[in-house]
Amino acid sequence: MNKKNSGMKNSLYYIIVFLSMIMIVYFFFGQGGDQSPKINYSTFYSQLKGDQVKEFSVQPSNGVYQITGEYIDEQKVTDAGGLPVFGKTKATTKRFTTTVLPNDSTIKNISDAAKESKTKFVVKEQSNSGMWISLLFTFLPFLFIIFMIYMMMGQGGQSGGNGRVMNFGKSKTKETDKKDIKVRFSDVAGAEEEKQELVEVVEFLKDPRRFAELGARIPAGVLLEGPPGTGKTLLAKAVAGEAGVPFYSISGSDFVEMFVGVGASRVRDLFETAKKAAPAIIFIDEIDAVGRQRGAGMGGGHDEREQTLNQLLVEMDGFGGNEGVIVIAATNRSDVLDPALLRPGRFDRQILVGTPDVKGREQILKVHSRNKPLASDVDLKVVAQQTPGFAGADLENVLNEAALVAARRNKKKIDASDIDEAQDRVIAGPAKKDRVISKKERDMVAYHEAGHTIVGLVLSDARIVHKVTIVPRGRAGGYMIALPKEDRFLMTKVEMFEQIVGLLGGRVSEEVFFDSQSTGASNDFEQATRLARAMVTEYGMSDKLGPVQYEGNHQVFIGRDYGQTKAYSEQVAYQIDEEVRNIMMDAHRKAHEIIESHRAQHEIIAKALLEHETLDAKEIKSLFEEGVMPSKEVAEEFPSEKSGTFEEAKEALEKKEAEKQTSEEGTETTAPEAESDASKTDE
Repeated sequence: MNKKNSGMKNSLYYIIVFLSMIMIVYFFFGQGGDQSPKINYSTFYSQLKGDQVKEFSVQPSNGVYQITGEYIDEQKVTDAGGLPVFGKTKATTKRFTTTVLPNDSTIKNISDAAKESKTKFVVKEQSNSGMWISLLFTFLPFLFIIFMIYMMMGQGGQSGGNGRVMNFGKSKTKETDKKDIKVRFSDVAGAEEEKQELVEVVEFLKDPRRFAELGARIPAGVLLEGPPGTGKTLLAKAVAGEAGVPFYSISGSDFVEMFVGVGASRVRDLFETAKKAAPAIIFIDEIDAVGRQRGAGMGGGHDEREQTLNQLLVEMDGFGGNEGVIVIAATNRSDVLDPALLRPGRFDRQILVGTPDVKGREQILKVHSRNKPLASDVDLKVVAQQTPGFAGADLENVLNEAALVAARRNKKKIDASDIDEAQDRVIAGPAKKDRVISKKERDMVAYHEAGHTIVGLVLSDARIVHKVTIVPRGRAGGYMIALPKEDRFLMTKVEMFEQIVGLLGGRVSEEVFFDSQSTGASNDFEQATRLARAMVTEYGMSDKLGPVQYEGNHQVFIGRDYGQTKAYSEQVAYQIDEEVRNIMMDAHRKAHEIIESHRAQHEIIAKALLEHETLDAKEIKSLFEEGVMPSKEVAEEFPSEKSGTFEEAKEALEKKEAEKQTSEEGTETTAPEAESDASKTDE
């Protein structure tokens, strides 16, 4: 049906364009160029009497007589009608045309003058084509304008429906074909509890009698909330793949349009469509686009977004009801959603899809490594331990980057060094080996990172120094990575303080060894100050201010938080600043004591960094405890990564490929010679 309408629309379009071109050609060229110029009747009559007309014809047309003729000699055009276009109107012509009124005296005068001058003339029958042409060119401009308005409305309507003018109120959702969704619950790793909650929903849709016999009511809605990249949309896709019922997917932003009331109309249409196909599932991604708290608009009033939200609330749990329709929504800003949307009866279940633990990360890595050849030295359990706080999307990105690194290194399998490089690229960005750094700055960076390392080795019982490097990546001139021994969901006051001490170790080492302060510690101070302020205002870890929460840990929502005053006085604000400053100064003194008492180890680690640029956990431990680098195998060289510029990397790769081809050719040529030698020996 759509193809037929599309074909008719295209045909109409070409017809209108063709007629418009005819009108334009006639208007610009019809009365100029080689066509007969129009002259006055008096001019024609005088020329006829003056023996200048060779022949002419008379034809009735639209209530007048149309006279068309030819001159004996070319005449200059003086009072000709028409429009000179593109300079093509001639200054002389042998053709002419004129019109006369249909009365007997005029016709008699023309006839007498023709007889006197012996001019040949012909009388033709009346023609109706002139009337149709006149009507056509009268109404064609109006038809063209109507067609253009229709086309513009049609294009505007495409954003709301099937490209039709009045369909902008229709929802843009489409029923998902079961064959197109390949995701199943087995593809979703690291979210076992979340999967179990959704499996129950799927089972209810497949066999509702088992639940109805116990008087159970299926949840009207399920809200998936959590940080970005944790697999909320993937879970919804798995539900669609497992459910075997009609599944409608739409984004929250698809409801909002430039026309007022369109969002509410689309919500109604979406639920009407789903009810007809019940039991069915509706998935709304990024529901915070339309589900934000009402009354939070800076301008006030009943805006378009609030109308859409009101309609959504009514459809989910209103007088009409939505029997057999389950709504699954996803968001990472559940704190800004309207309370009416979160009550039981609408979103009965709110499932937190958080970052996975070490076991979940290992399962996620196994899922994403199915199609990737891994070397024998890759242990996904170790990779999972090295990536705390990584979401599912981050882990997938690590393995993808590792595959790209291995391909760049001309490998057939992904090994541990590729994954280690990929982790660094995901955390801090690609290495900037071509950056020019002065010797003094390089020394300062090495001692700065060695300071972090020394404090981390001395203080951190719960964290292990995993790697330290002075290779610049992203905005960092170098960095130290300390990983927790195990996943922690709680932190003590002592552990938070030690973390602040570790962050200040870099600045303290600059002061101790160089007697200067650089801008390299800005990010350290940012993190340390945020930790110290959270200790005082959120976690009640201040002896002076007591176990009181002065600031929440929620994200700012300007519509809700705008204009709200602080929940504490100016005196308390001053005391908070004092406590934060005291924590930072105590941590600074502690870091200074550690650096001073371990100057020798600090020097050894800093010099090793200047020589090797990157140290791993084994090397750091050996240098700290024994003062020497451990014996290790020579790492494989990758010329494309050692080179600083793109041209050097390209030349290195081409040289390596040429050497490889030469060695292969040499092997092929020596093989026949070996065979001939063997045959001689046999003889």
